[in-house]
Amino acid sequence: MGKMDEQIIVVERDHLFGAGTDHDLTFQGTEKAADRISELVDRMAGSYQIMRRGDAEDNTAYKQPIPYAIIRKGEHFFTYKRLGGGGESRLYGKLSLGVGGHMNQIQGAVNFQQVLSENLRRELNEELIIEDAETLDFQTIGLINDDDTEVGRVHIGVLIAIHLPDRAHISVREEDKLEGSWMKLEELVDPKIYDRLESWSAFSVDALKER
Repeated sequence: MGKMDEQIIVVERDHLFGAGTDHDLTFQGTEKAADRISELVDRMAGSYQIMRRGDAEDNTAYKQPIPYAIIRKGEHFFTYKRLGGGGESRLYGKLSLGVGGHMNQIQGAVNFQQVLSENLRRELNEELIIEDAETLDFQTIGLINDDDTEVGRVHIGVLIAIHLPDRAHISVREEDKLEGSWMKLEELVDPKIYDRLESWSAFSVDALKER
């Protein structure tokens, strides 16, 4: 099965945001208000459906929820740089803060939160090696929506923080494609770094600044 034939989770945009109703939660950038985040995630949970990825990528009537995890250890955040070893050429040299990807249905899942966490665990395991961290604790801290870009119009990010203990060790699996490092928030907001961040990573830093 090709990547575009993958069956992924989507949610109808108008149902998610409540467009045209008196409870319209449409936003641009990051949503950080806990009550609005909770309501939007509840709407995802109650109305998501499955769609072929190739159809979803061209259909702006639907949003594809993407769990997007920021990994933190003390005052440092794990960042990685895309090298020239594969993937999306437009992102070479860009810095990223989050790890995530499309969600698939999880057989036997009892709720949407389990679907989200199981998909995120899979993505983390594909990209990274995390050692001496025991159970990973996922905390939803925001949502990311970027309707100003072609790609952003069909995705919505569920921004998740993962706090690692000091003894934990993390490394990238594909060292020819990614180069990992740790940075403090004051480094990430420096224009020399901030201007190199992928768009969702920049939105994530904006959310972290205000926490």
